Amino acid sequence: MTDDSAGSRGSNQRPPDPVTIDTLPDDVEVIVEALLERNARLPVLLDLRGLSDAADYFVIASGDSDTHARAIADTVMERGRAAGIRPAGIEGQRTGSWILIDYISAVVHVFIPRVRDFYRLEELWGDAPLIRLEEAAPGPT
Repeated sequence: MTDDSAGSRGSNQRPPDPVTIDTLPDDVEVIVEALLERNARLPVLLDLRGLSDAADYFVIASGDSDTHARAIADTVMERGRAAGIRPAGIEGQRTGSWILIDYISAVVHVFIPRVRDFYRLEELWGDAPLIRLEEAAPGPT
């Protein structure tokens, strides 16, 4: 008898190669650059490939206030639009405390600090490899 129960996330599947700041897909790179351009606080990338069918990456960042969070989200969407990528959905823009931008392969979460501290997505997805984007970003040339 063969075991066909493994499915697409089965243990027989080879894990994806680790992602680094230098090997990000183009659409994710656009998102990261926009976050850093707008001075997002504590930006991180969670590599969910092989862990979730919802998205390949979560990009999580904070703004100092709801106004800053909205400005970060607006810049992500503007840079994405300029690069030819459009979100499938956007939530939370009015309040600005947690803005979610769904690009299918990547989901961007922009929080104000107290909301980020409450939901702790990084801990919820603790099995996912995490890249601290401020530390990984290339310096000025």
